Amino acid sequence: MSVAFIFPGQGSQAVGMGAELAKAYCHARAVFAEVDDALGQKLSKLMWEGPEALLTLTENAQPALMAVSLAAMRVLTEEKGLKLADQIAYVAGHSLGEYSALAAAGALSLSDTARLLKIRGRAMQQAVPVGEGAMAALLGADLAKAQELAQAAAEGEVCEVANDNAPGQVVISGTRAAIERAVALAPKFGARRAVLLPVSAPFHCALMRPAADIMGAALASVEIRAPQVPLVANVKAAAITGPEEIRASLVAQVTGMVRWRESMLYLQAQGVSTVYEVGAGRVLTGIARRFDGVEARSVGTPEELEAAAAALANKSVVATLT
Repeated sequence: MSVAFIFPGQGSQAVGMGAELAKAYCHARAVFAEVDDALGQKLSKLMWEGPEALLTLTENAQPALMAVSLAAMRVLTEEKGLKLADQIAYVAGHSLGEYSALAAAGALSLSDTARLLKIRGRAMQQAVPVGEGAMAALLGADLAKAQELAQAAAEGEVCEVANDNAPGQVVISGTRAAIERAVALAPKFGARRAVLLPVSAPFHCALMRPAADIMGAALASVEIRAPQVPLVANVKAAAITGPEEIRASLVAQVTGMVRWRESMLYLQAQGVSTVYEVGAGRVLTGIARRFDGVEARSVGTPEELEAAAAALANKSVVATLT
């Protein structure tokens, strides 16, 4: 059975992330230094020392999470001898994690990825004035019911499904008034619970159009290569490899729904039985364990990295596109 590497999105950040990797591995330290240089910012110091309020800012959290993921990847490939194309069938990332996945697969350079995520984070934050947008998690509702709820609550405003994460876990995004209406209506549409999320902007909905335009311009000037292994794209929930298709997908995902549940089902259909969440936190590991037949492991600490390297040592897979 095949293995996939998956990469976390915003919300997995925490002060101190990546510090143990930097202490234990010179290749990890090199990644953090390269990201700092690319941004002209001591992002690593902010990651390891805080303050949390600054790290949580979208323009900092996005490149910071990528840096941790790529630090772990660099150690796996340079020190532990991982051969990505031989041992891993697919890569995928949740929202900003898609950039981490592409950098890990060699489609984007580390420096370009850091700069793109800085631009992306700032553009997404500035697309909607603070307080005018909101997001809410719908627990116990499936995608169809969540879409019906969003349509009923919109009343001429933006209210859309932003993330379809797992069975019974859907996130909606839009104007604050529409999202508040949706939270109130949620029980009538099968949601066991609806919770407003502590986010600074309404991600992955039509309100992010200004950010998508900015990312279109930024991505147009960046070299994108064919990845060493296929990317399972957020907006398609299927594998893509063409540089121009990847470029278009990265623009589309700013306003488009993150189809993570479908992406996990796609991986399973391709024979993937084990996923490694490479980077900070364990959010995607927890989600993956909700899919029957999937073994999920985290790779964010030296101990987890050593265990992953040992487990992967004898695995060899070849991805097939269908």
